Amino acid sequence: MTAGLDAEFDALVVGAGPAGAAAAIVLARAGWRVAIAERKPFPRRKVCGEFISATSWPLLRELGVADAALAHAGPEVRRVGLYSGAAMLAAAMPPARDVSGQWGRAVGREHLDSLLLARAAAVGAVVLQPATVSRVEGDGGGLRCTIVAKEPPAGAQRRVTLRARIVVAAHGSWEHGPLPTQHGREPAHASDLFGFKAHFRGARLPPGLMPLLVFPRGYGGMVHTGHDRISLSCCIRRDALDECRRARAAAGWSERAADAVLAHIEASCQGVREALSGATLEGAWLTAGPIRPGIRRFGRERVFAVGNAAGEAHPVVAEGISMALQSAWLLCERLVACQDAVLAHDAGAALATIGSDYERQWRRHFVVRIRAAALLAHLAMRPAGARALVALAHSMPTVLTLGARWSGKTHPVGGASGVRTA
Repeated sequence: MTAGLDAEFDALVVGAGPAGAAAAIVLARAGWRVAIAERKPFPRRKVCGEFISATSWPLLRELGVADAALAHAGPEVRRVGLYSGAAMLAAAMPPARDVSGQWGRAVGREHLDSLLLARAAAVGAVVLQPATVSRVEGDGGGLRCTIVAKEPPAGAQRRVTLRARIVVAAHGSWEHGPLPTQHGREPAHASDLFGFKAHFRGARLPPGLMPLLVFPRGYGGMVHTGHDRISLSCCIRRDALDECRRARAAAGWSERAADAVLAHIEASCQGVREALSGATLEGAWLTAGPIRPGIRRFGRERVFAVGNAAGEAHPVVAEGISMALQSAWLLCERLVACQDAVLAHDAGAALATIGSDYERQWRRHFVVRIRAAALLAHLAMRPAGARALVALAHSMPTVLTLGARWSGKTHPVGGASGVRTA
């Protein structure tokens, strides 16, 4: 916690995940006064598939963290797969356009997020961590933001008031708070999706393969994520999770949710059973949710949403990190290009134009991904749909390659092969 009271900033970024940290780096390198508030201490583990598409590695390089991230990355992912029942299918990952020689890789979030946030601080962003934004209100030509910060080591709280011209909302999709991009709490539904994630050592997943896992009322994925680990992440419906826990308890096993989910997946996917045979769990299982994919508010009144705060695809397509990085780029390249007008006292018209253009470009790049992911997820979670997917992939393995292409893994956003941020 390094900012004083009543500090003036050009931008306050809420959330220091890939979207927030990337936005802070781009703006700070362009000369903006940037503060970034993150409620969790780093390094942190997080429920996430951890895969970064080939089209996002040029962005990481321009942001100044690619080489360090590669030191923690798994092998190049050159094949996609499908594990469902006894089926264990694989096909080539399609090469990305305009980024010749690049392939996607997975990086643990405890490494990626820390690298990006450290880079943001190195280029001049003020980091408030752990800190929560508790109030945002209009204040003439900007926003007055109240932040509750915890001071180490005892965790005593103090309030910090910042004035910012704009707020970049990178808070994720299920956090509640004072911003117009943060939705209220919704009632529980049987169809709610909960995410689980764990790392394993000694697994027998072939290097360079990232299979989609299809099981009743859920889906997931596995990938090598560096340091001789694989990441297994999945989503499962609330009603299926409850049934799995009851069945496991009736059989005399632990009622812990993660144990029940893993048993359900292994019972449904021979490929997972073989990959995890003899493997050991590293650390604890993580869980999050409910996850409700879809397109959200893009913001209003000097607040702009990026990452999952703007829109979220079903994790079935493993595009969360890439969409976070790319959406931050789409917004911030527009803010920097018009920064004289944005940083002027009367910037309302300029900000409205940027917001409209950003939303239009966001939809152009990401709506197909979100719709394709929703279709695939709903097919995968239904027995008849899963059987149809397996039959189609058996008869035409290249459909897996086409699916990876439709999910956005071959299309750079903006100037992804030659990004300029300053």
